[in-house]
Amino acid sequence: MQSKNTINQVLFYFALFVIVISGLKVASEIVVILLLSIFISSILSAFLNFLRAKNIPNVISYSILLLTFTGSVFLIVYLVNTSLLDFMKSLPVYEEKIKELTLASISLLDQYGIKVNKVEILKLLNFNSLFNFTTELVGNLGAILSKILLITIGVAFILSESKLFHKKIKLIFRNDNQKLVSFNLFSHNLQRYFTVKTFTSFLTGFFIYVALLFFEIKNPILWAFVAFLFNFIPVVGSIVASLPAIVISIVAGNYEATIWLIIIYLIINIAISNVIEPKFMGKELGLSPMVIFFSLIFWGWVLGIVGMFLAVPITMTLKIALEASDHTKHLGMLLSNISNIKSKL
Repeated sequence: MQSKNTINQVLFYFALFVIVISGLKVASEIVVILLLSIFISSILSAFLNFLRAKNIPNVISYSILLLTFTGSVFLIVYLVNTSLLDFMKSLPVYEEKIKELTLASISLLDQYGIKVNKVEILKLLNFNSLFNFTTELVGNLGAILSKILLITIGVAFILSESKLFHKKIKLIFRNDNQKLVSFNLFSHNLQRYFTVKTFTSFLTGFFIYVALLFFEIKNPILWAFVAFLFNFIPVVGSIVASLPAIVISIVAGNYEATIWLIIIYLIINIAISNVIEPKFMGKELGLSPMVIFFSLIFWGWVLGIVGMFLAVPITMTLKIALEASDHTKHLGMLLSNISNIKSKL
């Protein structure tokens, strides 16, 4: 009987999981706006608390933070959009030069008796899909700005009720101090993760921008923003972010700059991922590499391309939430990396 009840319970939770995920996938556009609003608010609340600690009135602190955030976002959108338009103009030139380099490489391989299907290779080098994607991205600037506006409004409302929300939590757990402590731990760890990750992503983008500017690579703002954004995708993110600048340097015929760029990308990503992030985040926040890989696939499928950027924050949120309670701590351990488990044995 007990075994049957256990099976029924497992089937019930599995069915519940399928229903929730299906709902998230159908409402992905709204869910993405909601999640981004929550995550951004989590980061900005740290700055809001800092301003409050300096005895700056709440209304002034709130106004300064919101105006700074809104201005920064729209400035970034303008700069990235300008760089993207310039990149689109240069795209046909890049395509021709890459084809020339490819044909030269195929001819060199032929001299050594290595046969390569020239037609198939040239088909793969068709940049029409990339051109269509960038054109659509620029063309949908109005839709992008409207979503950014919705996210900004969402962030404004969440921040305005942050103090009230904490009072509500205290009221809910007034008779259970342990749950209140667990929630505060969860909230603190989550805020620390988002703050540190955003800071390290900004550092990555800044150093990449300086390097690209030094080697005179075109559209440094665009590729620095890509580096900032893709830093939120572990393992593959930094590799993908480095490709455009490296390819452009090869096309420009500046092979010395290409070698230096590869070295600089490696140094920046290794230093930030293996030195700075663990120092400020702590090893206890680490996710298992297997969990990271499958979370990228899973959340990318559920929420689209944005889901890949949100995959680690969402999974990290689940892990921190699970570890905050004694009843679910073992599930949080399943998501952890090996160093985290060893430290707790």
